[in-house]
Amino acid sequence: MRCFASYGAGLVPWTDALCFVGVDDWAFRRNQRYETIVCDLERRQIVKLLPDREIATVAAWLSAHPGIRVVSRDRGGGYGEATARAPPDAIQVADRWHLMENASAAFLEAVSKSMKAIRAALGATIVDPQPLTAAERLQ
Repeated sequence: MRCFASYGAGLVPWTDALCFVGVDDWAFRRNQRYETIVCDLERRQIVKLLPDREIATVAAWLSAHPGIRVVSRDRGGGYGEATARAPPDAIQVADRWHLMENASAAFLEAVSKSMKAIRAALGATIVDPQPLTAAERLQ
């Protein structure tokens, strides 16, 4: 998450109600112990570093903040189930990275399925690779 860049400043003590939060897993180094990071998406600040990625831990933290209306999360880590448990009225949304990843995959799949028809319409069976993007070169 982008708000992790402000980690060097330390965690901010929160007295205000949280409305829009992002939850994601993180570790200082890949393949080490993963934890959960909670960010205030309005202020772009880290709110809490939870000690693990357990559903019960995340659900308990979310339950302690009933004003949360939107939770931005990834698809893994059990965050969906934790958010469904508490707060019950919070809307779950996919985070920006996963939205772009899904959109990119769908686009490449559509282009891949249509390349034969596109080449036929252009009257070219061999395409000069020079002007192609990296995604098109994979086709």
